[in-house]
Amino acid sequence: MATAPHNGASRCLRIAAAGDLHCDEHRAETLAASVAALEQSADLLLLAGDLTTLGEPEQVAPLAEACGRLTLPTVAVLGNHDFHANRTDELAGVLEAAGVHLLERDIWLGEAAGTRVGVVGLKGFVGGFAGSHLPDFGEPLLRRVYAETSEDVEALERGLGEVAVCPVRIVLLHYAPTADTIAGEPEGIWAFLGNDRLAAPIAQHEPDLVLHGHAHAGTFAGAIGSTPVYNVAVPVTGRDFWLFELDVPAGDRAPIH
Repeated sequence: MATAPHNGASRCLRIAAAGDLHCDEHRAETLAASVAALEQSADLLLLAGDLTTLGEPEQVAPLAEACGRLTLPTVAVLGNHDFHANRTDELAGVLEAAGVHLLERDIWLGEAAGTRVGVVGLKGFVGGFAGSHLPDFGEPLLRRVYAETSEDVEALERGLGEVAVCPVRIVLLHYAPTADTIAGEPEGIWAFLGNDRLAAPIAQHEPDLVLHGHAHAGTFAGAIGSTPVYNVAVPVTGRDFWLFELDVPAGDRAPIH
């Protein structure tokens, strides 16, 4: 992401991000090397879900082990692939044992490069965009989908309020909150790639950055109002991790202990 030129009155916060890594035994070695390289190039690592191919805990173990060797903080959400085996508790245990901060309708407040950072993290869910919205009507199962997204919207609103005092505020999702970044996918499946009900809290609170994955044939960059939104799914970025840079004013740095 383009930023203002760095000067003595500001500090550059480097954020590495990726979604849809789809870890398995075939990816373990190369992915571990890519993670290790972030020690020199990033201050914060954000993982936007679909960390595994089939949601098996052993698939995420090499990624967790590699992240555990980093000195920079790692924050993650899960994706739909990570739920496939119905072993999310075990998968979460592997990640958290390695020091990864796993969020679901929750926040992470921490420090990166001497800067206070607040991350609001949730998987998100289906629901659709203009022309493809799933309604709060009809069969109970369909209304449960709508209700699930309602809980996401409430959690996102609450989380953004909780991180409001942070100089850097980031929303980390798996599903897309805007149609901008799913453009390129067949319109017939847009309802299953995310939902724009998540856009309202983002537009209101104007975080610095929104990241998501899931839409493999989507578009890299979009926006919700003045807030940039990026689809960091590996099939979209074409690399294991994308590096973003934010200039943080000197007065917004966290105390160094």
